[in-house]
Amino acid sequence: MAAAPSTGRRRALAKALTALLPLAPYSDMEAIRAEAGGQQFRTLPPSVAVWLATVAHVRHGHTDYESLLEEGYDRDAARFFVIDQINDTLTRWRATRLLDPDDSDL
Repeated sequence: MAAAPSTGRRRALAKALTALLPLAPYSDMEAIRAEAGGQQFRTLPPSVAVWLATVAHVRHGHTDYESLLEEGYDRDAARFFVIDQINDTLTRWRATRLLDPDDSDL
């Protein structure tokens, strides 16, 4: 089992999350916080870890992404088709950043 993030790291993640998503529901914030604190994001700056965890969380939990994959779309096509849904969710949460359709890394 991986070690939990340090107290300083947890605080930095919480601050970045609150700055990015001021009106996100608590249950979503907690899921994103847990993901951002995971091993795969450990070497990233907190703001980057929170952003990547947010996009993944919204994509998988608040869009048709999984359904598109089940229908046979490849990952890149499915991601393209849910960009507007992701941005709609981020807008409802008053996110300070939206997903750029030209950013192929997400």
